[in-house]
Amino acid sequence: MDSRGAYDVRAATWDDLVSAARVLAEDDLDDAGQVVLDTGFLRGQWEQPGFDLTTDAWVAVETAGQVVGYGQTTREAPGVAGSWGVVRPDHRGRGIGSALFQRIETRAVELVAGEPDARFRHSINASDEAAAALLRSRGLSLARHFWHMGIELPVADAGPLPAGIAITSLRSAADLREVHGVLEQAFAHHWGVRPQAFDGWAREQTMSPSYDPHLWRLAWEDGSLVGALVAVVHDGRGWVTLLGVRADCRSRGIASALLRHAFAGFVGCGVRSVLLAVDAANATGATRLYEGVGMHVVKRFDIWERAVGGAMLSHLS
Repeated sequence: MDSRGAYDVRAATWDDLVSAARVLAEDDLDDAGQVVLDTGFLRGQWEQPGFDLTTDAWVAVETAGQVVGYGQTTREAPGVAGSWGVVRPDHRGRGIGSALFQRIETRAVELVAGEPDARFRHSINASDEAAAALLRSRGLSLARHFWHMGIELPVADAGPLPAGIAITSLRSAADLREVHGVLEQAFAHHWGVRPQAFDGWAREQTMSPSYDPHLWRLAWEDGSLVGALVAVVHDGRGWVTLLGVRADCRSRGIASALLRHAFAGFVGCGVRSVLLAVDAANATGATRLYEGVGMHVVKRFDIWERAVGGAMLSHLS
């Protein structure tokens, strides 16, 4: 870090939540002109099962005690460590991002060490050329473009259902295995997705404090599950975290019906703002689907990655 300020990078604590979220908000305003990732989003990240603030999240703090940077890493799937970090716009160019990334990378390698075909993935704003240069210098390469898409919901109008389809919420824990099976099949050929055993997946979903089965939407045909949508609410904002339809049941309007019914559920519990993340090159036409129900791109971000080998790259100076 340079001489324009003295900073300390340390493990995050719950006392840092609001201050760290403020850094996210300032980054969003600078990049997208609106706040996308807020306090509720960050709280949801910290509340994920297995996420440990003492080892998986960091804040950069200036001498006056203000948080000016934040970074985190998680084991997103077997053999995959994912991470991201932001620096307050008026404190960039001072080595804070590099210092955060050093800790992120070290922890990411620890999380997937020894796993076959392990990958380290890091997300940055699509327009952040300085961050891209840093990642390139650390051996990562651009892998994929993603978007956050959002909608402000005016009314709770679920609309008609496709012929033969019934939509319910998650009726009981017994439905979880069918939901897992449909989502595993739906995402089997998507970029960056690896199979996940049912027990681990179910534990992640149901142990989260944001877990609310009443927000989930399941599409049934003749008693068989053909599509599923997983949703949560963080501080009054809705998030669609997973949406998949069985391959042999696509192009029938099932996914859009699931979204409309999820939107109606959000409105019913007082939530008007909804967001999701989508692969910009999704082969199933997800972007068109979301646009078709009124969503629009609010922020663009890129995922960079590299393989995790037996030895880690040298630390940044």
